[in-house]
Amino acid sequence: MDAHDAQPEGEQAPEETPRASLADLFVTFARIGLFTFGGGYAMLPMLQTEVVERRRWVGESELLNYYAVGQCTPGIISVNAATFVGYRLRGVVGGVVATLGVVFPSVVLITLIALFLERVVDHPIVQHAFAGVRVAVAALMLQAIVKLWKTGVRDVFGVFVFALGFAVAAFTELSPVIVVLSAIALGLIANHSGLVRHLKQSRDDERVRDQEKRP
Repeated sequence: MDAHDAQPEGEQAPEETPRASLADLFVTFARIGLFTFGGGYAMLPMLQTEVVERRRWVGESELLNYYAVGQCTPGIISVNAATFVGYRLRGVVGGVVATLGVVFPSVVLITLIALFLERVVDHPIVQHAFAGVRVAVAALMLQAIVKLWKTGVRDVFGVFVFALGFAVAAFTELSPVIVVLSAIALGLIANHSGLVRHLKQSRDDERVRDQEKRP
């Protein structure tokens, strides 16, 4: 996606993508990796804050696209997303640097923790600390979902795909890859049939009528 491509309605994105230095890429993603607990999805709020809101390297919809593609490709979803962002900014070298940055804290911390984990893992203080972290991660993920909803779900078709995908993911054993690929197929079918254009036109017509009713 080019930096000058039109952004979805409601998304604030820069007209030009800032050129990040390799050191800035490494430090930013190392900080994201350092303060993320709970797996790949838990990294989404940190990525959104650092990459979209603070540094404005990519837009919200673009980050969501990276997560969707990362879900369908081998590897950890958050690492894949970091690779995509790094590549977007600085090409192959940027992708490698961003990937190294996001995994560096985990490698160091896991190595250190492994030295004495068995001594402290069952300690009540450690257990309560992990419990608090899990609650905070859930809250941050919910906040990110609300923000991405505003960007990714913009019409009746989007609500339908969201509800269907959520139901399949929550109540079946199907792989998330199948859910994402199915959503892609539905989007292509809707676009080919003209359904998306029809819904967009209906929404635009409704907005025009609302504006005409205003004094």
